Amino acid sequence: MSNDSLAASTLVVSEPLASSAAAGPLSLLTVEHVTTYHYRKPVRFGQHRLMFRPREGHDVQVLEAGVHVSVPSRIDWMLDTQSNSVTLVTPQAESAELKIECRFKIEQHRVRSAQDLPLAVHAQRWPFDYSGEERRDLGAMLEPHYLDPDGRLYEWMRPFFAQAARPDTKELLMSLAEAIKSGLTYEVRNEEGTQTPDETLERGSGSCRDYALLMMEAVRRLGMAGRFVSGYLYDPAQDTGWDEGVVGAGATHAWLDVYLPGAGWVPFDPTNAVFRSANLIRVAFARDPKLAAPLSGSWFGSASDYVGMDVKVSVRRV
Repeated sequence: MSNDSLAASTLVVSEPLASSAAAGPLSLLTVEHVTTYHYRKPVRFGQHRLMFRPREGHDVQVLEAGVHVSVPSRIDWMLDTQSNSVTLVTPQAESAELKIECRFKIEQHRVRSAQDLPLAVHAQRWPFDYSGEERRDLGAMLEPHYLDPDGRLYEWMRPFFAQAARPDTKELLMSLAEAIKSGLTYEVRNEEGTQTPDETLERGSGSCRDYALLMMEAVRRLGMAGRFVSGYLYDPAQDTGWDEGVVGAGATHAWLDVYLPGAGWVPFDPTNAVFRSANLIRVAFARDPKLAAPLSGSWFGSASDYVGMDVKVSVRRV
């Protein structure tokens, strides 16, 4: 699907309602994601790659999807290797400002409680084995992607190996998430890129994507499959005014999924030390964070022409 115009480019897609068999009460949320790039003078732009559209499933359906670009642009959609929805924006004119506005309306069903996780009997305690079919499909999600040059990650993981002979799988994973939340200092980092697990542990701090990568690499070293997830975090305080201690709202968020036999991919958010939370709105899955960047692109001009960027994210109940 593409759109070309002589003015600012807008693409709006409305999709019909469909029934859902997911558990829990229905809610409607609006997601707004606005990114603005500022330059000292008009510059020329290359293609920009956006991963903003929430992923649908038994618990989430996208009812409306709109993309508006402040300069005339060609807008296309594609699916990547993980079936993530990718928006390709190719500006057709020079400008001193490039604003990309994405708005979505989603229908969401509450997930079942964390205590109701339907784990297979053999996976209720760690370590456990995946079947041959599972291992073939999980592939790269089982393999650590980052070196541990000084053994810092293994030293950090040592207390988790020293637990009960066969600890409860859910409790083991939650203890990893809680150790990250309580033992490291959360920081907001707007610059691109993700720290390696070694860098995060050495610094003792990181952003949500650094936390997610750290836990994902730890999980893989425990023999479990993990994948990086980017998306949005719904903070009920934006609607009610009550502070529920949610960290990471107001920007894109990141966490990880762990594949557990019987339950499938289960989300864990080490930034808030929670799992299977309905407040997590997934956008993209990837084996590595660099494959799930919310927005990437290019422009042509002098390095001194770039002034900066602003990002605003809002997730609210309708």
